[in-house]
Amino acid sequence: MNTKWWKEAVVYEIYPISFKDSNGDGIGDLRGIISKLDYLQNLGVDVIWMCPIYQSPGQDNGYDISDHYGIKPQFGTMHDFDELLKEAHARGLKIMMDLVLNHTSDQHPWFIESKSSKSSPKRDYYIWRDSKKGLSPNNWESYFGGSVWEPDEKTGQSYLHLYSKYQPDLNWQNEEMIHELYKMIRWWLKKGVDGFRFDAIAHIVKAKGLPDADNPKHLPVVQAYQFFSNLEHVHTLLRKLNEEVLMECDIMTVGETSGLGPEQALEYVGDERHELNMVFQFEHMTLDSPSTGTSRWESRSWTLLELKKIMSRWQTTLHNKGWNANYLGNHDQPRQVSRFGNDTEYRVESAKMLATFFLTLEGTPYIYQGEEIGMTNASFQQIGDYRDIETLNFFELAKTKQMPEDKTMAAIHAKSRDNARTPMQWDASEHAGFSDAEPWIKVNDNYKDINVEAAIQDPDSIYHYYRKLLALRKQHKVIVYGEYKLMLPLDPDLYVYTRTLAEECLLVILNFSHDTIEFEWPDQLAYEARELLIGNYEEVPEERKEGMLLRPYEARVYMF
Repeated sequence: MNTKWWKEAVVYEIYPISFKDSNGDGIGDLRGIISKLDYLQNLGVDVIWMCPIYQSPGQDNGYDISDHYGIKPQFGTMHDFDELLKEAHARGLKIMMDLVLNHTSDQHPWFIESKSSKSSPKRDYYIWRDSKKGLSPNNWESYFGGSVWEPDEKTGQSYLHLYSKYQPDLNWQNEEMIHELYKMIRWWLKKGVDGFRFDAIAHIVKAKGLPDADNPKHLPVVQAYQFFSNLEHVHTLLRKLNEEVLMECDIMTVGETSGLGPEQALEYVGDERHELNMVFQFEHMTLDSPSTGTSRWESRSWTLLELKKIMSRWQTTLHNKGWNANYLGNHDQPRQVSRFGNDTEYRVESAKMLATFFLTLEGTPYIYQGEEIGMTNASFQQIGDYRDIETLNFFELAKTKQMPEDKTMAAIHAKSRDNARTPMQWDASEHAGFSDAEPWIKVNDNYKDINVEAAIQDPDSIYHYYRKLLALRKQHKVIVYGEYKLMLPLDPDLYVYTRTLAEECLLVILNFSHDTIEFEWPDQLAYEARELLIGNYEEVPEERKEGMLLRPYEARVYMF
């Protein structure tokens, strides 16, 4: 058994701008995080992953970095960061930075110099091309809509941006630029950070020649992910980064790698690959999107059978070969209880069930801020209440296509990234205890009922259920390292699996429906030998030797 500290850790993701404001400007900051370290320690997490806090114009909430060595003033100072690192370590908490290596801000000194002239020493730090007969250099579509190319009048060329025009892509064929990034990463490691989450890392290599994508519909721009996602040379670059920089310290690394399956993921995280510790997979994040749709804003109903198939492939393919990163929500996704559970009648029960699910799979769990109290999607009624650049771009695009506004807003209510970016709900006071001032984005209207203070006071709350689950994970190695085996693969309502390590066997039973479902004990598990470790209903159901009735969204975990 290949044990590692980062396999046994539980990560808590913080979106700093929305976590806790300490100085009354309506924006979360580093000293706000420091003030809540005891809360995180008591919850039982081990690692804090912070979304970007670097100097940034904020066009994409910090994922457009203009100075990798500076802290954005709205978050505080480098002294505040050093104090955060010190105070976290004193509590046994580690700090993982969010680092963007695919692109910078267009306000970064490198890009300002690169843009100054074709002969600039840093021109080749980015990807510049001539236009073709007045058209863009190719027909690739940006993740945020429109062409990936932004023309520059001064030099007569266009630069490539897979995301917004404010986020020009770096050129990973330029060795000087690569070594500048190495230098910066070593600087943060010397400070004592404990790991990195590498944003959009699968996109750092683009296809040679930047060819046009197939365009059967004759659209001006088309999805061309195959030309900038998970290309082979990415692995060469990551192995070199690992060998020359990352291996110098015992740190934790996770990559954001969309568009791959578990077999392809092993090329990043395989034990013999020496690239990354783990990657975030996105297959389960597309369950509610039409496979033939052209927009992630489209929705469809998903089935439990589809979820079981995806998660089981990842669990079995990576076992003893690589490592999973398990999550159901983050800063780019809707709230997990609104997406995978029932955020009205069975909010508490389904939030606990979902926690049981991703915290008992093999892999490192990632809890996004607020999930431990069951925060829900915001569903603001006015587009003016949204701040996310992707959401606002979609709203404007939908208007040009004459999409009915009610349909547009329904899509935003379901899929907007701002669903997860509303302020953390600490108590029932004005602005949910997040700030003394008007927050940068509205607080969810349900904060008076759903908040940390109320959850801590309620012994049967989602918060205390998370604490019990995290304590069990530390107590039983089988929850960390046990082999996963799916049971009842064709059951449309129940997700049941075992985790086995040596003589220990864990049985996880999850009812993903709002109905009461009959469950029968598996023949190979002795009913008499069971021990109930945790369940999400206060009243224990009547158990029979043959089985039991599972209530809506019920979760039960047994040790055999």
